[in-house]
Amino acid sequence: MENKKGMGLIALISIVVSSAIGGGVFNLSNDLANGATAGGVIVAWFFVGLGLLTLVLSLNHLIINKPELSGVSDYAREGFGDLVGFLSGWGYWLSTWLGNIAFAVLMMISMDYFFPGKFANANGSLTILAVVTVSALSWLLSLLVSKGVESAAVVNAIVLVCKLIPIFVFMIAGILMFKLGIFTTEFWNNVSENAQGMIQIQGAMTAGGLLEQVKSSLIVMIWVFVGIEGAAMMGDRAKKKSDAGRATIVGLIVLLFIYVLLSLLPFGYYEQAELAAMKTPGMVYILKDMLGDFGGALMAVGLVVSVLGAWLSWTMLPVESTTQLANQKLLPEWFGRLNKYNAPANSLWLTQIFVQLFIIVTFFVANAYNVMVYLCTACIMICYALVGAYMMKHGWEEKNIKNMWIGFIAFAFQALALWLSGWQYVWMGSILYAIGFVFYHMAKKENKSKLSHVEVLSILLIITLSIFAVIGLAGNHYGLRELLGL
Repeated sequence: MENKKGMGLIALISIVVSSAIGGGVFNLSNDLANGATAGGVIVAWFFVGLGLLTLVLSLNHLIINKPELSGVSDYAREGFGDLVGFLSGWGYWLSTWLGNIAFAVLMMISMDYFFPGKFANANGSLTILAVVTVSALSWLLSLLVSKGVESAAVVNAIVLVCKLIPIFVFMIAGILMFKLGIFTTEFWNNVSENAQGMIQIQGAMTAGGLLEQVKSSLIVMIWVFVGIEGAAMMGDRAKKKSDAGRATIVGLIVLLFIYVLLSLLPFGYYEQAELAAMKTPGMVYILKDMLGDFGGALMAVGLVVSVLGAWLSWTMLPVESTTQLANQKLLPEWFGRLNKYNAPANSLWLTQIFVQLFIIVTFFVANAYNVMVYLCTACIMICYALVGAYMMKHGWEEKNIKNMWIGFIAFAFQALALWLSGWQYVWMGSILYAIGFVFYHMAKKENKSKLSHVEVLSILLIITLSIFAVIGLAGNHYGLRELLGL
């Protein structure tokens, strides 16, 4: 299938890489050092790399062999019915705009490098000035996307080149200043064991056993890959469907190379406990130590540009999701209406309203960046797991054992990682899923169809979970208020 006016391979690769390289990469090494040694990080990268490889292989196969389907929600719908397709698409929509808010918070924290205390509070919440600033930026980016997705993608490609410069400077500096002795000192064992568990620096304990190290690394690593499916979501706008599949695989290889280096090089410059205690965003202060004030300023500017670029990409992705859901008759037709620039303006502005509400919440929530990261990643992992499940089913129908195993590994990895590191956030996210059922029911009525008994029971179960989440949050049961930094 070819669309002469669509995006080519390079533009799609740019979407994948730029969507994934947001703010998380700039805090990757010290986030990982909070729970893992260099050896633990390497082992975790092996498992995450394998899990994500099977995900992109699944996406590549489905894009090429199921060209009539579009995006992660369509795979879930085709494989497991309307409700599962809706849950996947709605979860994808949730994850993308929650990720936007994480970008906004980290950008304001990085601005604090230049203007201490003006944009972020000591507890990780945003100041009023920061809330006003990111609110204005979010509306501006939505306006840009409303003028046409393809034109916004061109801007995104230019931003990608700009933000890669400080990352490569960091790599070169890290390689030149890398000390093998520091890197290998605590490669497997942790400092807390060597000192009978008594060493603690600024509240950041060093790593536990290898399994605990891998567990603590999972959600941090998966977060920096959120957006890897960007080309698949933009498949309808590609010149060729096959380009969307190739872009996803190439994007994964590029991202793995960048992330592995960025996460491991600082372990050869700092001891683990020092790295864990590094101020957020870590790469800004690491490069400042390496190259002086120039290094810190370069990385801080690069972070702001990077966040703006990823924010732009992620302003496109949620409206692609809701448009596809409308086309699949899983959301009301209103969500899919296009303006004169061929942009889904209704969906865009509704999404922006949700973004605005949650930006205001960041004024009240401590550690707002981590809260939004975990909520975003938990939602997207459900979508990824369903891609693997459909690939497994598709392999069974094809009688292709290799594809069955690829799908099984992709599904099992996401499900296991979600259980180990993020199920509480899925529970909290059930509140937002419950809101979505209102629109799902409206779509059913609009298309003169009824909910099946299984759908009714499933919806009631999720709504019940959301009610318990609200009760738990209000009464601070299971530590949910602390979990969300309230």
